[in-house]
Amino acid sequence: MRWLAALAAVFAGAAPARAACHLALALALDVSSSVDTAEYRLQRDGLAAALGAPSVQAALFAIPGQHVTLAAYEWSGRYRQRLVLDWTPVRGPADLARVRATIGAARRSARNFPTAMGYALGYGAGLLARAPACDRQVLDVSGDGLNNEGFPPDRAYAHFPFAGVTVNGLVIDQGDPRVVDFYIDEVLHGPGSFLERADGYPDFERAMRRKLLREIRSMVVGAR
Repeated sequence: MRWLAALAAVFAGAAPARAACHLALALALDVSSSVDTAEYRLQRDGLAAALGAPSVQAALFAIPGQHVTLAAYEWSGRYRQRLVLDWTPVRGPADLARVRATIGAARRSARNFPTAMGYALGYGAGLLARAPACDRQVLDVSGDGLNNEGFPPDRAYAHFPFAGVTVNGLVIDQGDPRVVDFYIDEVLHGPGSFLERADGYPDFERAMRRKLLREIRSMVVGAR
C-alpha cells in the first residue's frame, strides 16, 4: 500500500496551487465629451471613496492569504484610453490607501472625444491579458452613453482575448433609456455578468460601492 501513498503524494505535488490572487479587477471610467468637469470629479472621487468604504474594505480583506489585484483606466474615443492605475495587489490597508491616492490624484486625460466602447473593451482585454495570475478576471465598465465611434462591443468580443473574462457595467443614468438597454444587450459579457445603475453622477459612489461588493464577493446575483 506504500506505493499508493507515494503515487498520491506525486499527484498532490503536481496539482496546481491556488492563486494567491482571487480576483483581477480592471475599472474603466468614461471621460468622453458627454462628461463635464464636475461629473468627471464625481466619477473619479466616487471610485476612490467607494474603495475606501468600510464594507468594501471588509470584503477585500475577508479571505486570509488571498487578495484582489486592481487596475484602472480612462476611456473615450478610438485611441483615447489612458492607464490611471497599473496592476496593484491589494494585500492590506496600506496598499489600498496607495490605490485610492493614485486614483484620486488622476488628471483627466481627454474631454472632447466620442464614446468608442469597442475600443475601450479591447484596451481592457489587453490590460487583463497581462494581469497577474488570479482565479477570476473582471472588467468593470462605467459610462453614460451609447457607442458612437468605431466598432461595436460584439466585434471586440469576437477579436480580443475575452475567454474567461466577465464584463460588468455601471450605467450613469442621465435619462436616456437606450443606454441601459445598450449595456444589457451589448456590453455585459461572460459568466455572472451584471449591471449596476447610478441615478446620475451624484449617485455614482453609491452604485460603485454596490458593484464592487458584488464583484469582490463573487456573488452571482442578477446574472444575465
